[in-house]
Amino acid sequence: MPPVLGLDFDNTLICYDEVFHKVARERSLVSEATPKDKISIRDHLRQAGREDAWTELQGEVYGPRIHEATIFVGALEAIELLMHAGVKICLVSHKTRTPYLGKAHDLHFAATSWLRRHKFFCVDGLNWGSDHVFFETTKQSKISRILSQGCTHFLDDLPEILDMLPEGMTRIQFAPGQVTGESHPWPVIGQWRELPNLVL
Repeated sequence: MPPVLGLDFDNTLICYDEVFHKVARERSLVSEATPKDKISIRDHLRQAGREDAWTELQGEVYGPRIHEATIFVGALEAIELLMHAGVKICLVSHKTRTPYLGKAHDLHFAATSWLRRHKFFCVDGLNWGSDHVFFETTKQSKISRILSQGCTHFLDDLPEILDMLPEGMTRIQFAPGQVTGESHPWPVIGQWRELPNLVL
């Protein structure tokens, strides 16, 4: 049986660092000196007691501003290589339908539009169908979907999700820029070009 690879979406396939910084600056939530990464912006706002501002910022970035987010370098190339090698691939993401605070943007529609813009559904791109992409509204339904898809491998940036998956599955953490050295029960990669060797 060929491998079945499941992919997370947020902060695994799509990179929001620049757009989070840009929108936070527009809203005067951070200074130019604040590092241009999502975690630094989140931590800055939480330390300032601005949790609601952080939540609303996420709704804006994951909704109408999603098209300003980029695809991680090497992601498309790695996916194409794996597909050509016969690996079945699906995307399974935990994503609420609308933000918790702020305007009620359809976050599933926004993410699907981003995938379409990056040629995931195009014949001259990856040529995926709707049976390749699943947005689940709870973490538990994400886990159930991963299992029902028969994933043998799963790539995610969140250790808590990988912890919820069975040990028999090859769990891979995507952690760009992270200093490795911590002991993990799974491989940790910082770049997409490292992925094929862990699947094939």
